[in-house]
Amino acid sequence: MTSARRYSASPIKETPMEKNLVIVTGGARGIGRAIAEKLVQEGYAVAITYTSSSTRADEVVSRLQGEGGRIRAFQADVTNPAQIAKLFDDAISALGPLHGLVNNAGITGTQAPIADQTPEDLNKLIATNITGSLIAAGEAARRLSTEAGALGGVIINISSVAARLGGLSGLVAYATTKGAIETFTKGFANEVARNGIRVNAVAPGLTDTEMVPAEAAQAAEKYVPMGRMGEPSEIAEAVAFLLSDKASYITGTTLTVSGGR
Repeated sequence: MTSARRYSASPIKETPMEKNLVIVTGGARGIGRAIAEKLVQEGYAVAITYTSSSTRADEVVSRLQGEGGRIRAFQADVTNPAQIAKLFDDAISALGPLHGLVNNAGITGTQAPIADQTPEDLNKLIATNITGSLIAAGEAARRLSTEAGALGGVIINISSVAARLGGLSGLVAYATTKGAIETFTKGFANEVARNGIRVNAVAPGLTDTEMVPAEAAQAAEKYVPMGRMGEPSEIAEAVAFLLSDKASYITGTTLTVSGGR
């Protein structure tokens, strides 16, 4: 796989109807960036997060604002509850009422056999991919619940087909965290369904992003029935559907976007 990416952003072609805020964690690159771009095109106000360096997030925001989009970037470490609470406060203050959350922030962790992983490696992976998603989802649910006087909303967790396939070589720990995300999606959906909140997951297959190991392109040709990796924009389309009223009776479900893998 070459370093050049086939992915390119689609410009906003028309003025869509304005929709409420969606927070996309880790929205500065890869699938998260594609989701942010698609949602801005759909008319949503969008808040994206970055952990430390704002350079990429600022680039995304500057371009989309220049095309008429309502988008802002905020610093937030998903493993830090205080920072996540501040993120929601600041994003709502800047961009208006909350409609949903896309739990996209995640890491692959150290690519190595389980026997070679250190407790520090595993704890960082679990804290980011599992604990961070639960913290953000809880914060969103408190603010979306009809029991609290809100109008309800949508939470979408980004999983992976690795949750069911076990992951590529050296990424078993990563796959394990995504298995937890799919369990959480089902359980949390049941928990908050009567509060006007839908919770679903999107499980990408091999997708052409920086997180995917170099051997993924060759693996896709061999193991993906469609014979190729997915594009980030194809994952974003699934997320936009689940956020919309077209998915109003869908909750507790994982939508697989994997070319048949």
